[in-house]
Amino acid sequence: MSEHILIVGPGRDFPPRLRRARPGTRTTVICDITYIGRVREPDGNTRVICLRRDAPEQEWIALATAVHAIDPFTRVGSFGESDQFPYAAIAQALGLPGHSPETVHLAHDKAAMRAWLRDKGIDETASARVEDVDELRAFVRKHGLPCIVKPVTNAGSVGVSKVTSEDDLERAFERAVGSAPGPAEAGVLVEEFFDGPQFSVEAFSERGEHEVVGITRKYSDPVGFVELGHVSPADLSGEQGRDIGTYVKRILESIGVRDGPTHTEVVLTHRGPRLIETHVRVGGDRIPDLTLDATGVDIDECAARQALGERVLPGIRAALNALDRPTGASSVWFASVDTAGVLEAVVGTDRAAAVPGVIEVSVLAKPGTRIGALADSDGRLASVRARADTADAALEAARKAVSHLEFQLRARPQGSETV
Repeated sequence: MSEHILIVGPGRDFPPRLRRARPGTRTTVICDITYIGRVREPDGNTRVICLRRDAPEQEWIALATAVHAIDPFTRVGSFGESDQFPYAAIAQALGLPGHSPETVHLAHDKAAMRAWLRDKGIDETASARVEDVDELRAFVRKHGLPCIVKPVTNAGSVGVSKVTSEDDLERAFERAVGSAPGPAEAGVLVEEFFDGPQFSVEAFSERGEHEVVGITRKYSDPVGFVELGHVSPADLSGEQGRDIGTYVKRILESIGVRDGPTHTEVVLTHRGPRLIETHVRVGGDRIPDLTLDATGVDIDECAARQALGERVLPGIRAALNALDRPTGASSVWFASVDTAGVLEAVVGTDRAAAVPGVIEVSVLAKPGTRIGALADSDGRLASVRARADTADAALEAARKAVSHLEFQLRARPQGSETV
């Protein structure tokens, strides 16, 4: 029997990847109509179904069910962040394997996740969902400063603030509310701040078993926590790596992850690892590429093969234990500016690419883009990937290459500026 896979969301490159991986596989895409331009090779799908952005969950289910009645789906999958709620609801309604709605809810609702982990005795981080500045001040009086204020749901470091003074609480609250994708009455999340290095943990699950594929050191802006760069593998002792891996597996088990890739961010404190957040998807910021360089495991390829019904965990474990597994380190570093203007050109890419160890220079912003101080991940203008024998050397190469990039800006309303 040939596969007919329903992809909820535009699916990145996965719909054509699945069709190529197994000839005869068909894909149907159902997505928010504003994402139609992101559907790759749209005419390769059996059909593409679009809904308005504010369509209720029941409409997603009804349309999927109608197609399933005349052209049954064998599987359902989602490979992004924003469409996981309808994906879980559709999978449940059609009786097909997928993340449960509860698992997706816990991964997306940071306040619910915190409360869940406290109740399970896994992470006792002080946190609260607050609906106004007075409640935020009450939390600070009880738990002290510094604290982190952020939207209850969001990604890309949008709306996140580290607060060190009560005078900044109102501004941090308004920033979080203004950045949240949901209604303002949902409030914001405040939690205690942990000092320590930050790491991303890429794991893969199959039938309820969890395997840590790689641990990446992340470097973030100290104010808004926008990620500036990453290097994999992280320079950790064996004990530190095991502690982080065990901790993350407990979280995945607790929230009910059964299959697929996950991306979990933690801080390594003097009390051990503490959760920042977890996602039931692959990591962003080219982290899957860094992980592939460092481990030989292609997380995207594993996700595609699992979506086709194949078992992948034995192969992942064999690759991680192979005697000829990759050595060395892989890094990515991002470029940004702190001057407002309109981007006219990026120069210096040839010089950046010539730095020893650099394997890729990517310009992320197009000419004509309005840019300014780094507020979220979309404010980054370029990236550089590099490889070297050690993590420090890989980071040094990527940073050196970024220093060769120049961004020519046109100030508004007149004049020009180069930074």
